[in-house]
Amino acid sequence: MNDKQLAKLKEMAAVIREDIIEMIFAAGSGHPGGSLSATELLTYLYFYRMNVNPKNPDDPGRDRFILSKGHACPVQYSTLAEKGYFNKDVLWTLRDIDSILQGHPDMNKTPGIDITTGSLGQGFSHAVGMALASRVNKLDYKVYVLLGDGELQEGQIWEAAMAASHYSLGNLVAIVDDNGLQCDGCTDDVMRVRPIGEKFASFGFDVAQISADDMTQMDEAFESFDYTNGRPKCIVMESVKGRGVCFMENEAGWHGGAPNEQEYRDAINEIRGA
Repeated sequence: MNDKQLAKLKEMAAVIREDIIEMIFAAGSGHPGGSLSATELLTYLYFYRMNVNPKNPDDPGRDRFILSKGHACPVQYSTLAEKGYFNKDVLWTLRDIDSILQGHPDMNKTPGIDITTGSLGQGFSHAVGMALASRVNKLDYKVYVLLGDGELQEGQIWEAAMAASHYSLGNLVAIVDDNGLQCDGCTDDVMRVRPIGEKFASFGFDVAQISADDMTQMDEAFESFDYTNGRPKCIVMESVKGRGVCFMENEAGWHGGAPNEQEYRDAINEIRGA
């Protein structure tokens, strides 16, 4: 990744971060905290890393992305709109009863969504199935799946991890959004999940640890993996829940909820650097 590419990605991340606030404010509900903490990751994946084309969204050879922590769908919806999967004006219909953008991703409603998610833990199992299907169907694609750190409290996550290693799914990349918070408070208080990297390594994963806001470091981590060695991959990204909006940062209360009008204005001004 060169400096010009990095600058463009940073600009797009700011646009997506603003979209997130705009759509949640318009809806009067949503999940800003975990959407904002994953903004750089989805920007990097969709605008640099993944082999996807909105003009051919069903290409069998495309890379797949699964938002296992489906409540953070505002960040994916914005990314898909900015990428060209659907008109950006649709973003302002988030959570409307007849909208294609529901409160969790729905593959039957939203262009670009590879699998419906919402029940925590299940997205990772879908990712394992998709990664295995690439081998069965003799297709060369990668499967990227974003997990929440609180989501790792689900036992199904570790069943899927065991299967990924057993079936030697080197084309599977799990990314853990390690922001330390979930709906009920600190993950360490609710049910301790750390050390995350060591746990995935013990299941046979190649592991890298990065900062979620450093896309250069992110790129280096993805580039460092050997995708032909039959070992699934895990990137643990240390992040900040609500990143980019100071009053939302590191506040579990912003896991879900919409800003009021003043908070909305303050957030947009901060993102724009006003």
